[in-house]
Amino acid sequence: MILITTPGKVGLEAARLLAQQGKDVRVLARDPHRAAVLEQEAVQVVEGDLDAPSTIDAAMRDVKAVVLVSPAVPAQELNVIAAARAGVTHLVKVTSKASADSPIARQRGQAQIEAGLIASGLSHTLLRSNFYMQNLLMLAPAIARTGRFGSSAGAGKVGFIDARDVAAVAAEVISRPEPHLDRTYLLTGPELLSYADVAAILATVLGRDVSFEERTRQEDKQAMVSAGVPEATAAMNAHAVSLIAEGEAAWLSGDVPTVLRRRARTFREFAADHVSVFS
Repeated sequence: MILITTPGKVGLEAARLLAQQGKDVRVLARDPHRAAVLEQEAVQVVEGDLDAPSTIDAAMRDVKAVVLVSPAVPAQELNVIAAARAGVTHLVKVTSKASADSPIARQRGQAQIEAGLIASGLSHTLLRSNFYMQNLLMLAPAIARTGRFGSSAGAGKVGFIDARDVAAVAAEVISRPEPHLDRTYLLTGPELLSYADVAAILATVLGRDVSFEERTRQEDKQAMVSAGVPEATAAMNAHAVSLIAEGEAAWLSGDVPTVLRRRARTFREFAADHVSVFS
């Protein structure tokens, strides 16, 4: 049995891919209704809370492999790692940039979680992703309504990665862990793009003008809050986006094709798949 925590953009897709391979898959969800669509894929969905170790222990019954993907709250993921030590043979940790001295709380949290995972002695693989293309869907309403969007990323470049490719790598590694033991993979798409490049690609795919406007970090934060993001999270996310202007995300890797034996999706392909959202 493979356990996936939790049913976000990576977890849902990884569960679906594994079920299609005929694997026994269980998804731990605080709100099982969020993952109800997986029941059509013969995926077992169980209710649990990463802050409640007893529910994690229950979800670990008969589990031999774990895909750990959650909002990078150290106490929560360390609870999963502690529970996994009882019988799990391999754990795939979906992560991002990890740095103990980063100004971004999420990156400090990732560093703490990764250190705990290494100290646990569990066989593991780290999947370190660049910015998800799916994060740009937050801008879709403004693009659809006005043909414009803004960001404090400035002219910085990003090796955007489609979350579906991250899920595919996770599914591949957890299905056949032996070649990937204690490895760290850097996951990006095939190209470095600025937000102005993103606007140009969207304009081509949508067949209408789309423009990018530079804005401040504070303006980024306020836009996220207005979209319903909690203020503390919005502040952290806006800070992370502003670091793009300083080259924080200007890196590429060939690890997706190395693991999957196919190229990573391009942003043009992502945009074409989400035309209705951006329209």
